[in-house]
Amino acid sequence: MRRHAGGDPEAFGELYRRHRDRMWAVAVGVCGDRELAAEAVQDAFISAFRRADTYRGDAAVTTWLHRIVVNACIDLTRRARPTSELSDDVIRLAPATPDATGRVDTRLAVHEALHGLPEAQRLALVLVDMHAVPVAEAAEILQVAPGTVKSRCSRGREAIGRALRDAGFGAEGTSRPSDSSDTSGRTNPQGGGHD
Repeated sequence: MRRHAGGDPEAFGELYRRHRDRMWAVAVGVCGDRELAAEAVQDAFISAFRRADTYRGDAAVTTWLHRIVVNACIDLTRRARPTSELSDDVIRLAPATPDATGRVDTRLAVHEALHGLPEAQRLALVLVDMHAVPVAEAAEILQVAPGTVKSRCSRGREAIGRALRDAGFGAEGTSRPSDSSDTSGRTNPQGGGHD
């Protein structure tokens, strides 16, 4: 980054090669749409190229790039609704399923649940759960306290779990047939009452 800011014409190309795949994966997770993700990554790298002089070096270049990519994703998703297929990474938020049909059903349910979350929870989950960004680094990227990231992840996981149960998915992540005799549907299996 210092070489780029100093005028080295090859330096930014190296930054792009080192970080593009990870930034793409984050963008797909945040946007839930490959076309929007591609546009966000392009916008983010153009912005990073132009704003290299704003990089102060107090955070890792990866953290700085994550922040720019996440902001680009937020801007684009606020203007357009995601329409394409869910990223393979998003499915990691749900339990494994035993067959292809179950995996497709789970994928769709998780996609709907993830993108039904408040933006702050979705961003925290994408970074921490899908891309294994440490909580402290996610806090820097999102510009909030680490405790805030933890609570957003916790609330987001709970909401996704509820959404999957409401969509008819059992504890194993497989679709279960609806049983008209089970009217509770929301009873805590540990006897703690309602969710």
